[in-house]
Amino acid sequence: MDRESAQRIVLGDVEIIRVVEWQGPFAPARDLVPAAGAALWKDNEDWLAPDHWDPASGAAVMALQTWVLRSAGRTVLVDTGVGDGRERPRSPHFHHRRGDFLGDLERAGIRPGDVDVVVNTHLHADHVGWNTHAADGEWVPTFPNAQYLLAAADDFHFGPRNAYGGGRNEEDRLVYEDSVAPVHRAGQMLLWAGAHRIDENLLLEPAPGHTPGSAVLRLASGGDRAVFVGDLLHSPVQILDPACGSCFCLDAEGAAVSRRRVLERAADARELVVPAHFGGAGAAEVRRQGSGFALAGWAAGGTA
Repeated sequence: MDRESAQRIVLGDVEIIRVVEWQGPFAPARDLVPAAGAALWKDNEDWLAPDHWDPASGAAVMALQTWVLRSAGRTVLVDTGVGDGRERPRSPHFHHRRGDFLGDLERAGIRPGDVDVVVNTHLHADHVGWNTHAADGEWVPTFPNAQYLLAAADDFHFGPRNAYGGGRNEEDRLVYEDSVAPVHRAGQMLLWAGAHRIDENLLLEPAPGHTPGSAVLRLASGGDRAVFVGDLLHSPVQILDPACGSCFCLDAEGAAVSRRRVLERAADARELVVPAHFGGAGAAEVRRQGSGFALAGWAAGGTA
């Protein structure tokens, strides 16, 4: 995607703007979605390549992106990417990364002070990084006027009360301390459980498995529907076989249950499915096919 433009879609009364922080080959596809056999990728090469899979290298192609929603007079960000200058020693794509994400937002017409709500679909490094930025040697909220929304289950699991994810991954502590704790200290964090309505168009609902507090954001405006699914889907092959989890799922079985439930509703209610990491058009329409699902089409979106 050209840095001088942003993809825009209008659903009902809600404008959706896609801002891409990074896009390219990310990891071996068979490592990213271990249960997806070689045949699943090869048999669908005609539409997986080049936006979602590079057959030559075998790498999954992914995007790091933020979805900006203009809804009910407010500006809502869905996930905030990787951030700048972070210590992520186990994540080569994220470690000490430098980029122009805030410039990309501004070119799309969004300044930090304009943002009213920040939704973190879950607490992983590539979804909370721009929650904060460095100022005078400290991490402070990037969006000074925003309320940040995070599921209480993820805050508990990755925060100090559960010793930063049980201490299994040192980066969990780093992510919490530089991207979440400063928002708490600033009094801008709202932890939610059960469900949380943002406005008449937007509703947060739990979809646990990938992390304990993984969430989806449902959009319903006029006759249009969409569901922002975070990391329930890392690759379109998981639409074809929702039993296939990613290597990053903390509870693979729970994630599969949530993924199938969300895809069933999306197919039946004609919700546009908007994952966090799809390249190409970035969002997809799905339909039922036998006991599973198939791709019905890609989102259409202009640039501005």
